[in-house]
Amino acid sequence: MNPFSVVYDFSSFFVRSIFISWKIRTTKWRILQQVYYVGVGSLPIILVIATFVGLVSTVQTSYQLIGTVPRYVIGLAVGRMVMIELAPMLTALMVSGRCASSMAAEIGTMRVTEQIDALETMAVNPYRFLNLPRIIGTFIALPILTVISEADALFFGAAYAHYFLRIPFSIFSYGLTHYFYPKDFFGGLAKSLFFALVIAAAGCYFGFRVKGGAKEVGKAATYAVVTASILILVLDFLIALVIYG
Repeated sequence: MNPFSVVYDFSSFFVRSIFISWKIRTTKWRILQQVYYVGVGSLPIILVIATFVGLVSTVQTSYQLIGTVPRYVIGLAVGRMVMIELAPMLTALMVSGRCASSMAAEIGTMRVTEQIDALETMAVNPYRFLNLPRIIGTFIALPILTVISEADALFFGAAYAHYFLRIPFSIFSYGLTHYFYPKDFFGGLAKSLFFALVIAAAGCYFGFRVKGGAKEVGKAATYAVVTASILILVLDFLIALVIYG
C-alpha cells in the first residue's frame, strides 16, 4: 500500500472526525465517559510508572553528576528530564497501550457486528457518535495525567535524594524551582496534547477499518498501538525541535 495514501486516508479520517457539527448538550456525557475511562482508568498504572521514573532519574543523575557539581543541580536535572521528556512520553505510551487498543477493539467489534451500519441507518453520524468523544476525552485526560505523572515523579525523586543521597528537600527544590523555565513545563504539556490526538485517532481509525471477524479486530488493536507509538516518537522529535531546538 502506498504510504502517502495511508497518510492521506488517516489525515482525512481525523479531520472528518474533528471538524463536524455537534452539540455539547448531547455529546458531553460521552466525552465525560471517555475522560473517566482514559484518565481515572489509567491513573493507577501512570502512578506506578511515574514513581519509578522519578526514582530511576534521580539514581542515574546522581551517579553521573554527584561529586562534580553542586547538589542542587540534581534537582535541576531531574526536574527538566521529567517535565520535558520522561513524563509526557512515558505517560503517552502507557495510555496508548491501554486505550488505543481498546478503542480499536471496541469500534472494530461494532463494525463486524454491523452496529455502525445500524447507526448510519438511524441517521446517526458514527464519526460524531463514536470518534469525537474519544478524541476530545483523550485530549482532556492525557495532559492531566501528564501533570500528575510529573508531580509523582518529582516527589519520589526528591524523597530518594533526601533519604538515600542526603540531599535535603530544600536543596533539591532549590535546583528545581530557581532554574525553572516555563517552557520546560508547557513544552511537555504541549507534547501531551498532540500525543492525545494521535492516540485516539489511531484507535478509532483502525477500528473503523476492520473487515472480517475476531482475528481482524485483534490485528486492528495491534496496529493502533504500534501506529500511535510511532507517531508519538515522531511528534516528540518534531515538537522538541520547534520548542527547544
